[in-house]
Amino acid sequence: MTTYTPHIDTEAITALDFHTHVEADAHGHLSLDEELMDASAAYFRGDHPRTPTVDDLAAYYRERSMAAVVFTIDAQTGLGHPPISSEEIAERAAAHADVLIPFGSVDPHRGDAAVVQARRLVEEYGVRGFKFHPGLQAFEPNHPDFSRLWATLEELGVVALFHTGQTGIGAGLPGGRGIKLRYSDPLLLDDVAADHPGLTIVMAHPAVPWVDTQISIATHKANVYVDLSGWSPKYFPPQLVKQLNGPLRAKVLYGSDFPVITPDRWFTDLATLEIKDEVLPLLLKGNALRILGLDGGR
Repeated sequence: MTTYTPHIDTEAITALDFHTHVEADAHGHLSLDEELMDASAAYFRGDHPRTPTVDDLAAYYRERSMAAVVFTIDAQTGLGHPPISSEEIAERAAAHADVLIPFGSVDPHRGDAAVVQARRLVEEYGVRGFKFHPGLQAFEPNHPDFSRLWATLEELGVVALFHTGQTGIGAGLPGGRGIKLRYSDPLLLDDVAADHPGLTIVMAHPAVPWVDTQISIATHKANVYVDLSGWSPKYFPPQLVKQLNGPLRAKVLYGSDFPVITPDRWFTDLATLEIKDEVLPLLLKGNALRILGLDGGR
């Protein structure tokens, strides 16, 4: 076992992508079944590369002088699909510690076993956070059954990254393949943030149709942030753009949602927005480096 230790040159990188997906492992196992992957690809209408591995992501981001947070989603209970191993992701990321930052993922429905796995992923494998997708994992984050998991992540001092809002996974399929959007209402995370004030929570994506709720939570709770992945910047809701240039300038994080949106497309479309000069370095890497503890305490 190789434990991940970051070796990122924070001055040299141009940006830190807080949201990228490992969609295949070295054995060809996929993070989602083909039907859900095809639905996602159709929803985003992109020419993105399919099913990147950890090694693929490392090469892609190294070429762009960027770093990236990488993860999968353990939704075995919700989707009935065996997950890619978070342990393997962390071990492969350790070979690319100059550009990659591994997050783990555990299935909250596994109860005590999820808590044990989360602790092991941090203490033995060196992951810096965890990714959750309440819609795919079919759970309400504020339910008391999951409070021990949040308390453990709070104790360990790692980030909890939650999908919020609409999802392209299952979009256009009958019943959305059973995926319930209400689980990804950011208001459920307000309870978690209030009950676990030492837990750093990142709400992934502009949380359409609950963007105003998302803004309120990020403004109200010091421990809550927003990553701007999953949407082309030219489609960002105007109230979110206003806030990221103002009160939320220290709370927003660049993220692409690669591979469904590429960094190249994201940055091209970012040029259509008026982002203040003093906000841009915070958005692109400063805020992320701070909450990940990679800024040297600055």
